[in-house]
Amino acid sequence: MPETQFSKRRLVILISGRGSNMQALAEACRLEGWPADIAAVIASRPDAGGLEWAAGQGIPTAALYHKDYASRDAFDTALAAEIDRYSPDYVILAGFMRVLTPGFVNHYAGRLVNIHPSLLPAFPGLHTHAQALATGVRVHGCTVHFVTPVLDHGPIIAQGCVPVLAGDTPELLADRVLAVEHQAFPAAVRWLAEGRVTLTNDHRVDVQGDPARLFNWSPAA
Repeated sequence: MPETQFSKRRLVILISGRGSNMQALAEACRLEGWPADIAAVIASRPDAGGLEWAAGQGIPTAALYHKDYASRDAFDTALAAEIDRYSPDYVILAGFMRVLTPGFVNHYAGRLVNIHPSLLPAFPGLHTHAQALATGVRVHGCTVHFVTPVLDHGPIIAQGCVPVLAGDTPELLADRVLAVEHQAFPAAVRWLAEGRVTLTNDHRVDVQGDPARLFNWSPAA
């Protein structure tokens, strides 16, 4: 019998803003009965809109304002100490707009998961939707992946695809990508909660049961 029959995975979610992906994860966890608990939501700024929503759901919250720390290392050390209070099985980056230090990433190796708004390895970094439009690609999307010390790289768990349409702006494209993020991210985190995700020796992801790991946007999504 799987371990998840006996104990729930503990998830800590990191945000920087309104936390729409965090909300999608928390709602899917509750509605679908994942074998997981959202142990805490932690923000990189005290005015992050998602904190109020999480607190309203009874989820413990905290905020560590990065500008209050003298260095990136100091912030990451304090952040790790706050996260570790909740003994997480996984730390989920849901719109967490901070570049993390190698020490922090290595501390959570194999337990740190991010969603990035592009089809990695294309368009790492910021302004991904503008990058996509500037290069003329016809397909764009998102990637759920394990975090490594190399920015916006790491073994891919799931991806979501959207078409690039005539007349698109970065804002229109971002809205379409967000809709497919809300499909791919909850599915991937549920697999993690169910203990179905493993890393292979050649640094790829295997998901027990071989579910579809590519999510496609549709107008009704």
